[in-house]
Amino acid sequence: MGTLFLKFQEFVKGLANGSTLGKDPRRLQFEADVNRLFLYTSYKSLGKNADEKDAEEIIQIAEKASVKDQQKQVQENIHIQIKTFQATLDDILRPDLLGGNDDCKSSPQKHGTPRPSGLSFALGGPVAQTHKPAVPATRPLNHLELSSSFKVQSGYTLELKPSEISHEDAGLGLFLSGSADIGSVVAFYPGVIYSPAYYRYIPGYPRIDAQNPYLISRYDGTVIDAQPWGAGGEGREVWTGMVPPELRGKHESLGADSASDRFWKILSKPLQGGIANGKDIVERRNPLAFGHYANHPSKGTAPNVMVCPYDFPMVEKNMRPYIPNISFGGKDNIQMKRFGSFWLKTGSSAEETTATGPVLRSLVLVSTRPICDEELLLNYRLSNAKRRPAWYSSVDEEEDKRRWG
Repeated sequence: MGTLFLKFQEFVKGLANGSTLGKDPRRLQFEADVNRLFLYTSYKSLGKNADEKDAEEIIQIAEKASVKDQQKQVQENIHIQIKTFQATLDDILRPDLLGGNDDCKSSPQKHGTPRPSGLSFALGGPVAQTHKPAVPATRPLNHLELSSSFKVQSGYTLELKPSEISHEDAGLGLFLSGSADIGSVVAFYPGVIYSPAYYRYIPGYPRIDAQNPYLISRYDGTVIDAQPWGAGGEGREVWTGMVPPELRGKHESLGADSASDRFWKILSKPLQGGIANGKDIVERRNPLAFGHYANHPSKGTAPNVMVCPYDFPMVEKNMRPYIPNISFGGKDNIQMKRFGSFWLKTGSSAEETTATGPVLRSLVLVSTRPICDEELLLNYRLSNAKRRPAWYSSVDEEEDKRRWG
């Protein structure tokens, strides 16, 4: 498979320069990224028994298929991988669902009064006295124990330890322990999801990035704030998205609070609001929910992961606890359209949906080459219009310009 991988890499290098990808710089980079994700995740789906003919066929499809069709395939490829993660974690935490030992039913609860377990509670059934969903019992494993068991079954897990990047602000780094093939989902980007309609509710608005280096944006304008997630937790719970104590070990993206930042704080502040329903049961021990700790590579070092938008279908109730995100805002989804650097309201619908139903517009990190026991590095692609910190060295200046063009 090594020679096939080299063919994929050679094809990827010329994607952003192709004349058929679009005229708008931002659209151009978006389509180039979709092409890359299609190649990487399809390569992963081939498996170890694939031959050269299979790889050549994927390259041919990438050259001819529409961006929309490639997006659909990327979503399917990612979904299959996450479905496998779910089965693995269920096998570890809830063997009763698979007909195995039912010892987790007698597990001690950390959420107050004892709650009976069962698949129905995983769907978010209410408790009569509190009108909150019951949290199903799981095996009383701590995060480290779950992570170790996950590695045994999946081949890799994630660890947080001092970064190997040379600059003094690197802090903690995100390391993959084990081995992952190219095109593997290696991390989730956890946190609270804000659609463009709810930007004014993001803490720190309008200078939302002044003291929060855990923000990330999708091409569709969705912003994910991982600060409330922190380093996860030690159980399955109804997660409210409340911000934990100050996080440490991450880049301070813009340094100390400047006079300009204080000025903006006086002039404006975020609107008050809350999470959509407060009934999302989330597995806080998720061993892959650390994408926000991935550092930007130092000068001369190539990234080994890239972001991939993943629209999680809410109809997949069994998978829901393993998606470490919740949406901000009410049930009514306000439709927004981007005009240059502005977002304008264009209408509303009953809920944020795709053709398959309601979704959570999340992000995952996908490996761009085989990775083995090493730090995960993500190209931040910081905007040219904002102040760049001293530690930032552009991986590809043209990609940065197209991304925010």
